[in-house]
Order: sequence, then structure tokens, then C-alpha cells
Amino acid sequence: MSISIILSMAGGLGLFLYGMRIMSDSIEKVAGAKLRGILERLTTNRFMAILVGVFFTAVVQSSSACTVMVVSFVNSGLMTLTQAAGVILGANVGTTVTALLVSFKLEKAAPVILLAGVLILMFVKKQKISRWGEAIIGFGVLFMGLSSMSGAMSGMKDSPEILHMFASLQSPLMAVLLGTVLTAVIQSSSVTVSILVLLANQGMMGIDICMFTILGCNIGSCATAMIASLSGKKDAKRAAAIHLIFNVIGTVIVFLVLLATVDTFAAALMAFTGNNPGRVVAYAHISIKIFQVVLLMPFIRQIVKLTYVLVPGDDKKIGYRDSYQLKYIGEKVVLNPATAVVEVIKELDRMGSLANENLNRAMNALITLDQDEINEVYEVEKNIDFLSHAITNYLVKINQTTLPIEDLKSIGALFHVVNDIERIGDHAENIVDAAVQREKTGVGFSKAAQRELGEMIDMVNTILRFSFEMFVKSTEEHVEDIRNLEEAIDEKEKELQQRHIERLSNNECTPEAGAMFSDIVSGLERVADHATNIAFANSYFEPN
Repeated sequence: MSISIILSMAGGLGLFLYGMRIMSDSIEKVAGAKLRGILERLTTNRFMAILVGVFFTAVVQSSSACTVMVVSFVNSGLMTLTQAAGVILGANVGTTVTALLVSFKLEKAAPVILLAGVLILMFVKKQKISRWGEAIIGFGVLFMGLSSMSGAMSGMKDSPEILHMFASLQSPLMAVLLGTVLTAVIQSSSVTVSILVLLANQGMMGIDICMFTILGCNIGSCATAMIASLSGKKDAKRAAAIHLIFNVIGTVIVFLVLLATVDTFAAALMAFTGNNPGRVVAYAHISIKIFQVVLLMPFIRQIVKLTYVLVPGDDKKIGYRDSYQLKYIGEKVVLNPATAVVEVIKELDRMGSLANENLNRAMNALITLDQDEINEVYEVEKNIDFLSHAITNYLVKINQTTLPIEDLKSIGALFHVVNDIERIGDHAENIVDAAVQREKTGVGFSKAAQRELGEMIDMVNTILRFSFEMFVKSTEEHVEDIRNLEEAIDEKEKELQQRHIERLSNNECTPEAGAMFSDIVSGLERVADHATNIAFANSYFEPN
């Protein structure tokens, strides 16, 4: 076999892998946020979860991308293991689309596809459409690589050594092992099965051996998710284990069935495809996957329970008040660009809960002068500052990755939300500073002043609750409530400032108490402003 054939084969494989990467990444950039939304909303039912897995993987053309995203979702608490199991089963079916397309010999159209993508990229300025152009380029490059590999394989047919090597591969078990190793190295079962389609078309590998190799490809495809889960929490490891368990059990069962029926199965598919060996391999891939899903779907709960045996124990629970720890982002979280922004929003929600609780603690300490509460406000404020720095650093990090277009647009807003929450924490600290000053100087508040402060903090708590609900859930339910509350709090601040001036004029409070009261009321009004900013951070609505 000449060196030119080897180089042609290697170059074709490189183009195939690169084309698939471009196509998958581009589709994730364009549609990643929408696909993520589908994953979040439509996976409560196991049948829907399977269909979503099929659809997602067929669109992105990568079961690895789907399973890694699912691992990330489970790691962040956005998806249960049972939901993940359904999506993973569906992903195993969706991944068969690539090999099916390859079997239809679209490589002749590759130059036209490639040209179309380049023209779109060059002349269309709209970002979303240009990203689709990139995906089309990836599709064209993929089939250009396929054409190169196909040509190289034609030359290989003249090499007695190569023919002898493939002819000597008669052991079904060795075929499974070969498929496992190749797919684990390449990290794409679609690529490996596509190569099998080409080998079958060239008559270099028997249909029966191709089928057993496909079984190995199923197991090897688990490598990407397993690697991604290593840095994650235990549930992330369990999600990856679901993928492995499904493919190992499915492979063992189908292996035993094929030992007895492979010739009959191959003959039936040959008749169905009009004696097209490549298409037989592609349809065998689809048939095997569907058979495995139908067989194991009733046992999803048992598979999930088995993962707890393989990955025992629990992670340390991180509550929203735990100090100096990130719960949804950080070292123990799988970094996936398609889910990174969702994880940041959940971390911001946790940070916001801390700031809101600390604000109320500070207001209570202002009246009671409880030393334990005063100390806790200062300690929690340090935690809020830590979260502010950690989340900001994470946003900088993910901003340098290939985020979906919709998420990329929201990064700037998320930086502002971090700052707004941090400022709410600062206002809580200012209030507790006033409590410390009260304790030192003996300054007191009248019953009327205490009642007025209580009324205002109630309004602020309400706008904070509505704002975080709107920010986290992207709901429009409280748009008018927030606008009205902000105006009401502005009016309340003016009203209370006027009342405190009247109390000063009537000698009902001291100048020191009046100044302190005025600062606190102004601070609470600014907290409401920050809350409004948070509510409309990711919204198309304007705050005013």
C-alpha cells in the first residue's frame, strides 16, 4: 500500500472529524439555547425524554454533545437522573442519522454544499444565518473528507496486506473490541460507523463483522461523557454511568441475538436495501439502537438505581447559606457552553437569596441590636463578596468559549446582575453599621419610625421576590407589579423623608436618629432600584 493512500485516508478522516466538529459547534451556537429549553421543559415524561434525545442528537449530529449536556444538566440540578436516562436512550437512536446520510453517498454533492456555506458566510451579515452557513460548511467538509476516504479505500482494495487484515477479522468478539477502541479514541460513534459504511461499500469488510463492530462502537461512544463527568459531582458520574450501562447491557443482549441470527438479519436488510452493503450497515445501526431502546426502556428506574451501586455515597450538600462555596459552577461542575449561562443564573439566584436574607437580618439587628445577628451580617457579606468575585471570574471564562448566540447576548447583563446583588449586600452592611452606631451612641428610633421602616422593608422584599422570579424564570408575570412597586417605593421614600423632617421639627427625634433614618430609607430605595435592574436584565421589556 502506497504512502499516498495512507495520507489520503488520514486526510479524509481529519476532514470528516473537523467537518463534524464545525457542524456540531455551529448548530449548538445557533440553536443551543432553544435545544436546551426543549431539554428542560419536555423531559418529565420518559417517552418524551427519549423523543427529545432523538431529536436533539439528530439535529446536533453528536450523541456525545447531547450526553455531555445531559451530564452537565444533572450536575447542576436542572435534570433528574430518570429524565437524563430517557434523553440518553434517545440520543443513542439519534446518532444513527450520520451513518444513514453517509450511506446515501452524498459526497458527490459535497463541493456544492461547501460552496453554498461559504457564500452564506461571506455575504450574509446577520449572525444567526452566518452561523448556519458555518454549519453547512461543516456538512460539506464532512462529505469532502468522506470522498477522500472512499477514494483511499478504493486503492486499498489492491493491497493484499490490507485485504488479508480485514479478511482475518472473523471473531465477533474481536470486532466488538475493535469498535470499542476505535470509537473511544475518535470519540465519535458516528465517524466509526460511517467508516464501516465505506468499508462495506468497498467490499472490504463483511456485513456480519460490521454489525458486531457497531456493537463495540456503542460502548466506545460512552468515553466522552465518562471523561466529562470525572470533574463533576456524583450525580454527573451516575448520568454518564447510565449511558455506559445502557450500551453495555444492550450490546451483550444484541451480541447474543446476532450470534444466532446475523446471517438472516443481513439477508433481510440486503433485500430491503436492494443489495446495497453500505446502506445495510446504516440500517443495521438504526435497528440495533431502536431494539436496545425498546428492550431497556421499561427498566429505566432499575438502571438509575444501579448507578447508585456503581457510584455510591452523596456529595456534601451545599446550602444557599454555605460560606465560600459555589454550588452550580466551579471545580465540581462540568463546563458545557450550552448550559453555562443557566448554571450562572442559578448561582446568582442563590447569591440573591443570601443578599435578601442578609438585608432583613440587618434591618432586624438595627432594631434589636442583637450582637449575634450583627456579626452574622458581616460574615454573610464576606460570602456575598466571595460569590461576586467567583461568578465574575466564571463569566469571563465562559465568555471566551463557544456560547450559543442567545446566551452570548446575555453575558453583559449577567455581569450587571452580579454587581446589583453585590450592592444589595453592601446596603445590608450599611444598615448593620448603623446598628453598631446605635449601640455605641444610644440613639433610638420612635415607634412611628420603626413602623415606617417595617412598611418599607416589606415593599422592598416584595419587589426583590418578584424581580428574582422574573430574572430566573424569564417570566413576564410581574412586569407591571415591579414597575408599580418601584414607583410606590420611590413615593414611600419621599413620604418617609418628609415625615422624619416633621418629627425633627417637632423635637420628636434627635438629629442623629433623623440622619440615620434618612440614610436607611434612601438605601432601601436604592435596593429597589437594583431589584428592578435585576428583573429586566434579560428582558426585552424596559424597566420604565
